[in-house]
Amino acid sequence: MTTGKKVGSIIAVIVVIVLIAICYYRYFFVFGEGVKAGELNYVVKKGYVFKTYEGKLIQSGIKSRQTGTLQNNEFEFSIANKDIADKMMQNSGKFYELHYKEYKHTLPWRGFSVYVVDSILTTKDVAQ
Repeated sequence: MTTGKKVGSIIAVIVVIVLIAICYYRYFFVFGEGVKAGELNYVVKKGYVFKTYEGKLIQSGIKSRQTGTLQNNEFEFSIANKDIADKMMQNSGKFYELHYKEYKHTLPWRGFSVYVVDSILTTKDVAQ
């Protein structure tokens, strides 16, 4: 093997490793994780090719993005697996504490949101 081919091979390997690292960071690296609590608004299964579970939680309190305006504090998320989605669909309107992971970007088979709920911590009836 000549020196030029060796250098070319090394550069190609480095480029492939860098591309793999970038893809991992953009799509699989867990940027953050936490807990959100609120009343479950809905859970739906939707998608054109990949059917994913999507939901919305209405959090207590009022959040204002601009001075002088009021807006509901909503948390839109995707759901990691069918069992969690089924449990939430059967108990719509209840108060939930949900654990989620935040990714930098979405993947079609993971859902429409960068926030992916992976477990239910607690479920309670909403106080009337």
